[in-house]
Amino acid sequence: QVQLVESGGGLVQAGGSLRLSCAASGRSFSSYGMGWFRQAHGKEREFVAAISWSGKNTYYADSVKGRFTISRDNAKNTVNLQMNNLKPEDTAVYYCATDTRALMGGSNYYRGGTYNYWGQGTQVTVSS
Repeated sequence: QVQLVESGGGLVQAGGSLRLSCAASGRSFSSYGMGWFRQAHGKEREFVAAISWSGKNTYYADSVKGRFTISRDNAKNTVNLQMNNLKPEDTAVYYCATDTRALMGGSNYYRGGTYNYWGQGTQVTVSS
C-alpha cells in the first residue's frame, strides 16, 4: 500500500506562485514514477506533469510547460510541483499519483490509468 498526501494548495492572484508537495508513505517511493493531475469543476481530470523514479525524466502538459516544474526528493519521499505565473485556468483540485507497476514508460505517463495510487487532492484557486 502507498499513501499519498498533497499539501500547499490555496488562493493566489493571477501571476503568482504556489508550491505543491506530495508526501508518500508505504512502499519504496524511490522506485516509482510520480505524476500530478488536476480536475477543474465540471471538467475531466487532466495530466499536468510527471517524473520518472530517478528524476531524470520529466514530462509536462503543453498548457503548463515553462511555468510548472516537477521535482522529487527520494530521501524525503516527496514530489513537488512548483507553479509559477499562475492563470485563472489553472484553478482545479490537484492530485498526485504514483505508478507502482512500472507502466509509465514510453508515452503512458499522461494516462491516468498508468497510476494506481492517488492522493485526496489539494485545491488551487487562481483569481483574476
